[in-house]
Amino acid sequence: MVGLAETTFLVVLIGVGATAVMDLWLLILKRLHVPTLNFAFIGRWVGHIFQGKWFHEGMLRVEPIKGELLIGWLTHYAIGVAFAALLVSVFGVGWMDNPTFLPAISVGMATVIAPLFIMQPAMDAGIASSKTASPTLFAYHYAR
Repeated sequence: MVGLAETTFLVVLIGVGATAVMDLWLLILKRLHVPTLNFAFIGRWVGHIFQGKWFHEGMLRVEPIKGELLIGWLTHYAIGVAFAALLVSVFGVGWMDNPTFLPAISVGMATVIAPLFIMQPAMDAGIASSKTASPTLFAYHYAR
């Protein structure tokens, strides 16, 4: 039986690893001149959450906060670890001994869906960035 410390370590490793894979993809996109996420805006949003404000009218108009880029990156990785914890919680600790594709891809899809219905509406982009000029290019509008 796996102990709590080992389970925690493995969950953190899975979360950080999965998030790093996403970051590699974002780096490839950036090198291809495809606009990607601006983690400073995520940090700005989170910083204002701690000040009691969840929803904003456009992140470009929201007052910057000290350390927002670092906060954004830390949030990005913390969310990755939280989704890994969700994966192990739902599918069991045994999944780590014998990982299968379906549980991982199911939680992976949730990592894509959650920002569409939580983060983007809170940043005044609408559900699935429906309030932006080009919903399929949401990142572009917030990367500038």
